[in-house]
Amino acid sequence: MSAFEDLRPRLAGHTVLIVGDLMVDHFVFGQVERISPEAPVPVVRFAREEYRLGGAANVAHNIAALGGRVEIVGVVGNDPEAERLRADLVVLSIGVKGLVTDPDRCTTRKLRVVTTRNQQVARVDYEEDREVGGAVEAEVIARINGLADDADAILVSDYLKGVVSRAVAAAAIAAARRRGVPLLVDPKVPHIGYYKGATVITPNHHEAEAITFMRIRTSEDAVAAARLFRERAGCESVLITRGEHGMTLLGPDGHAELQAEAREVSDVTGAGDTVIATMTLALAAGSPLEDAARLANRAAGVVVGKFGPSTVTIDELN
Repeated sequence: MSAFEDLRPRLAGHTVLIVGDLMVDHFVFGQVERISPEAPVPVVRFAREEYRLGGAANVAHNIAALGGRVEIVGVVGNDPEAERLRADLVVLSIGVKGLVTDPDRCTTRKLRVVTTRNQQVARVDYEEDREVGGAVEAEVIARINGLADDADAILVSDYLKGVVSRAVAAAAIAAARRRGVPLLVDPKVPHIGYYKGATVITPNHHEAEAITFMRIRTSEDAVAAARLFRERAGCESVLITRGEHGMTLLGPDGHAELQAEAREVSDVTGAGDTVIATMTLALAAGSPLEDAARLANRAAGVVVGKFGPSTVTIDELN
């Protein structure tokens, strides 16, 4: 059976446990008609604002949009953004039992000022990116262990905002091993030593270059970098996403090159979230590794045609 046949019944109902950095993406849209007399910056006349799920929450949204069940473990502050995030997750039937409140940290929010033509003017980040520790870290690990029993796959979404400490990553990997389910990681370079034992890691080509100290210009370069990345990370398989050059998959049985499927690129924000969400749900449903990667490649081709963090539906994939 190909990667795209009978997707709805194959993906529906499988459960993914996500561990990672939750964010609120806040967009302020307006019109730019002049430059400020006070400084050489555009004056944006407010038109509307919009909130979307970001980071690991966007990953969860993508899995839910494809029919998967989701539980999510992460840290939020004691603030209005946390209430908004929780409410939006509940509306999408995404489990929130794993949310841990840290009153000493704010909920991560990215505020983007955008023109009505979807051109970004400025971004303001509200965040506390120190790694969790002490009682908060212990509670995150407890939530992972408590929610892993029903998971068909576990996904670590690392945005370097503090949730994915070495101990948290180790707990997620150990839980997947106990369950006998795949564990996938969307990585960050400084944490490469945290992911040993992962099933699949999905770096983009910049991250793969930084970790392997190799230039990736050709398919042969990508395969060589994937081999070295796998050795340094201590994982089973690697999927390097290469933008318009597609993806390079290195699995236990060899490698495959996947050509990019994007028809028109509007915005690559959140594309990596869609890739790992789709691949994880496909593996949770029992798809072979290469079929799961090809499905993720198609999903990426759809989502980059949309503005901001977005999702892909089964109908769009078909």
